[in-house]
Amino acid sequence: MKVILLGELRGKGGEGDIVEVAQGFAENFLFPQGIAQPATPGNIKQLEERRHNIAKREEKRIADAEALKAQIDGKLVVVDAKIGEEGQLFGSVTTTMIADAIEQQLGVEIDRKRVGKGQAIKTAGIHQVDVNIYREIGATVSVQVGKSVEPEPEPEVEEAPEAAEAEVVEETEE
Repeated sequence: MKVILLGELRGKGGEGDIVEVAQGFAENFLFPQGIAQPATPGNIKQLEERRHNIAKREEKRIADAEALKAQIDGKLVVVDAKIGEEGQLFGSVTTTMIADAIEQQLGVEIDRKRVGKGQAIKTAGIHQVDVNIYREIGATVSVQVGKSVEPEPEPEVEEAPEAAEAEVVEETEE
């Protein structure tokens, strides 16, 4: 069944696209949710009249997505998680945790569904995570799991105990 999309449908197309979908998917999901309408001759004629407005909105969405990509691409975010022996996590880092870390540390709100992970992150260290911003526009964020790795300060040697021992030695000699 051919339908006209009224908004972006991930994996199918964007606003104004005419796509082929299963009839049950269209009638039970797309039409009730207001995501699409049937591709009747009258609706197609209306779509042709709205093409200019759709193109303007699409340009704005792409410009916004490029600006968002510039803000987060190549940045490092830290996700704090419980780490056991040998760098193994208790559980794994979720897309929600990554999206929250991006929002808190970079000030950019990302939907957790747009954060894509190839494999579950179950070890400490730095991992590369792809973020799908809009259609083909994506960014890569480095996610550091665990605390930041900083050299630990060397313990200071206390001089007070040595001075006390020296005084004790002097007293016994007299």
